[in-house]
Amino acid sequence: MNDQNQELRNAGLKVTLPRVKILHILEEASGTRHLSAEDVYKTLLDAGDDVGLATVYRVLTQFEAAGLVTRHNFDGGHAIFELTREEHHDHIVCLDSGEIFEFYDELIEKRQQEIAEEHGFELVDHALVLYVRRKGSKTTRQDAPIRK
Repeated sequence: MNDQNQELRNAGLKVTLPRVKILHILEEASGTRHLSAEDVYKTLLDAGDDVGLATVYRVLTQFEAAGLVTRHNFDGGHAIFELTREEHHDHIVCLDSGEIFEFYDELIEKRQQEIAEEHGFELVDHALVLYVRRKGSKTTRQDAPIRK
């Protein structure tokens, strides 16, 4: 918990119980799941914590502004959050299950850099999202879950 307190202080945020609990939930999910505000809220409720959904949204927005979390709005516009990490990665979103997978591919990264340079630009940042479905799936984009 002291690490979380220090992380909040380093980000310029006051240490409050809701912030510590939400940061802990995000750390527990780190690398395995991307969470929506509703996911965080449900986790808090399941743990018996009395934190409102509005507070969860406010804290996540504060975390994003402080650079602690990254917000993604994948297909469907539903926001999900993950802890901001130093190492870059891209995402695969399964339209059948809503699962989100992280990946890194050096060849893709190199090619994106080359494309920017070929067009006279310097690549500053990017976000690559691949929307996929299982082979043989009959699900349409409208029928697919938004995220997991």
